[in-house]
Amino acid sequence: MKLAWSPDMASKAYIDTVKLCQNFQRTGVAELLSAMAAGWNSKRIVESWSHDNPIATSVGLAVAASHTCGRHVCLVPDDRSRSSYIEAMREAGISPMHVVVGDEGKSVAEISGVDFLVVDNSKCKDIARVLRLSEKGAVLACKNACERRNSGFRWNWVLDRRARVMRSVFLPLEKGLDIAYVGANGGDAASDEGPSRWIKHIDPRSGEEHIFRR
Repeated sequence: MKLAWSPDMASKAYIDTVKLCQNFQRTGVAELLSAMAAGWNSKRIVESWSHDNPIATSVGLAVAASHTCGRHVCLVPDDRSRSSYIEAMREAGISPMHVVVGDEGKSVAEISGVDFLVVDNSKCKDIARVLRLSEKGAVLACKNACERRNSGFRWNWVLDRRARVMRSVFLPLEKGLDIAYVGANGGDAASDEGPSRWIKHIDPRSGEEHIFRR
């Protein structure tokens, strides 16, 4: 199996997120990620959040989970962040269901089958290294990614070697949004296959990274 796109589900989540986020500063990120998570019918949506972070994206992910009947998990570093997150979500009309307090890297390592991830650039490497992705594929999004763009960061460098990044793109929204699509069979199961032959091409204009198999 692999991720399958549903335009109808995406549009419904997008519209609902626009309605709930109308009182927030509009950047388009919350609506985009909500539509993507719902459109790919994500069942295990994970995000990291800390005190004073914007709440709009979290609202959008919760909306997506309600459309896909999936599980939305928020990882926070401490009790202060947990209280702030719950209060902000309730003010937006959302009742948060799963909030995990503690080291985000250790917490995410205990969650299997992740098929949609949203994480801040400062925590991206630590969380991506221990991700247990869904075997049907996953979508990974890194916020505030402008700082690392010039460093030559690539998702393939931090993900488990069994995860195959089929495509990635950098979007100039807010402080940069780096999105990657991981192909099917990039889950927990170990592989006995030998070295695969993949060709990587980076579009110099758009910054998109394309992975082709020979």
